[in-house]
Amino acid sequence: MSEAAHDAHRPPRWYALSVSDLAQAAVFAALIAALGLPGTINIGTTGVPITFQSLGVMLAGAVLGPKKGTVAVGLFMVLAIVGLPILSGGRSGLTALASPTAGYFVGFLPGVLVIGLLTALMMPRYRVIPGIVINLLGGVVVVYAFGVVGLLIRTDVALWAAITSNGTFLIGDFIKAAIAALVAAQVHRAWPGLIAPLRRRTDASAAA
Repeated sequence: MSEAAHDAHRPPRWYALSVSDLAQAAVFAALIAALGLPGTINIGTTGVPITFQSLGVMLAGAVLGPKKGTVAVGLFMVLAIVGLPILSGGRSGLTALASPTAGYFVGFLPGVLVIGLLTALMMPRYRVIPGIVINLLGGVVVVYAFGVVGLLIRTDVALWAAITSNGTFLIGDFIKAAIAALVAAQVHRAWPGLIAPLRRRTDASAAA
């Protein structure tokens, strides 16, 4: 068998992206940007606002999975960093990185990756309750962890104060996690196959 024929029968690499994949990622990058249009709600003294864009990050991971979801959030972040005012409140990425919210902004990327990976492990059937837990792990625990580090770097607050300052966001973020899981369940029911199950791929590799 020639090398070209062998390549034709080789399964696509895990990092390969089709035109459809890129289109889906671009749509979700636009969705995250659109969720910033309502602006921000400022509570507390740390300067960290409540925004709807973390909902978009949860949706990207829960609907698109680790590969396409990470590309979507990465594209959104790159567009923000190059100067587009697409963050909540009309801010750019450079403004966010120079502010107390820097860690939360950076945390979007590992957050969506965690949500995507754990969701892919749950597939091929999406379940709402585990989906909520996964969204909380990636969209809250991971993002908050980066946010706390950012607060410690950008402000003079103590560690415990930086951690407890997130308490005002918990109820809202739990609601976002539930909404993202409910939406993802409907999407995966209507369009199965959006996320390739990691467990099935692992089993297939072991069998080979």
